Amino acid sequence: MKYFLLYIKQTLRFVLKPMSFVPAIIMMCLIFMFSEQDGYESSRLSYEVGVKVLTVANDTLDKGWTVEHIHQLSEDLQFYIRKTAHFTEYFLLAVSVAFPLYVYGVRGLWLVFCAGSFCIAFACLDEYHQTFVGGRSPQKKDVFIDSCGVMLGVIVTRIVGWTGRMTIFKPLSNHREKAGEKGRKKNVKGISCRG
Repeated sequence: MKYFLLYIKQTLRFVLKPMSFVPAIIMMCLIFMFSEQDGYESSRLSYEVGVKVLTVANDTLDKGWTVEHIHQLSEDLQFYIRKTAHFTEYFLLAVSVAFPLYVYGVRGLWLVFCAGSFCIAFACLDEYHQTFVGGRSPQKKDVFIDSCGVMLGVIVTRIVGWTGRMTIFKPLSNHREKAGEKGRKKNVKGISCRG
């Protein structure tokens, strides 16, 4: 029974570990879909997002803004809304790429290099892709903002991964090691009693 459970555990790990890359693939598809929007559609989407965020902020902070004022603010803040969206998209992409790599044992500077290089290369390709979309153009500034989101995402993943290893998984591995030592001591005592 013990070996059967071990077999099931190893099989699940073998199947589920590669699936940890699915969120990264989903994020890449979402980024591609946003880049596929023409200039008008992209501006309209960011405008609507701005209106929704400002409406929530107005209700939460009880600012007393009128609907017209919220619409005007959303229009005025378009640049910041779009750049925040860039930063957030690539932050999430970096986390979704770095976490599976971390699970596979890529740590430290290698994690920063592998996940960072991949995500920044994707940002460059995404900007190049926009040259083929009407009303859109590639901008080095966007690649820089995307890269900042990527670096923060990788750093956050490293911090969370290290913290998890030190606080959650280290006590579990210490418990297993102590249980293993007790088992070895029992075997040694059993052998010496028989001898």
